[in-house]
Amino acid sequence: MNPITDVDRDDARRLWDFNLMHHPARPVSAAVALGGCDLGVVSAVAELYRAGLFPTVVFTGGITPATRGRFPHGEAVHFRAEALALGMPDQAILLETRATNTGQNIDFAREVLEDTGQELRSVLLVSMPYMQRRAYATCRRQWPEVEPVCASEGVTFDEYAKAQDDEAEFIAMMMGDTHRVMEYPRLGFAIEQEVPGRVRESFERLCERGYDAWLLHD
Repeated sequence: MNPITDVDRDDARRLWDFNLMHHPARPVSAAVALGGCDLGVVSAVAELYRAGLFPTVVFTGGITPATRGRFPHGEAVHFRAEALALGMPDQAILLETRATNTGQNIDFAREVLEDTGQELRSVLLVSMPYMQRRAYATCRRQWPEVEPVCASEGVTFDEYAKAQDDEAEFIAMMMGDTHRVMEYPRLGFAIEQEVPGRVRESFERLCERGYDAWLLHD
């Protein structure tokens, strides 16, 4: 991997802005916190719960190759422990511990929530910031009966990048999410969304620069 340049960061910042859905926070029937490598998801959940936006959250995520080292007991299990440490009541938390991808996060969390018998009209999808658009598109395809609202930890691209142990890996992971936004609709995994030309140009430049480790491959 070449050293990260200012142009790389400008292109990555454009992808970051594209992947944020900019949904206003509002009360919903329940929340789904998608697994991943970032405990900032749990901080966002705790803050939104304290604001009274939902009564129940499902932490979803199993043991995956990407997070096994950090979360050896599975993403949802570690997220729940962090949520309790942040003061969330256990009765507000449900667990889904099988999912290993975003589609399963949505499907399996849906099963958990429907088993509670509560009426579900809207759901707050809490994820890493650069995963919002992918989560939204997946939910719209796989759970069309509910209205998805996206939320994440309130950080800027620069703040998030600075906090990462490996900034290049973070950019590569964001590239992977962007690629899935582009490609998953034709595979039936997500709804189609417009991808502006400037975003595609930034994506292609970053591919050429070697940020391609998390892209889909045939």
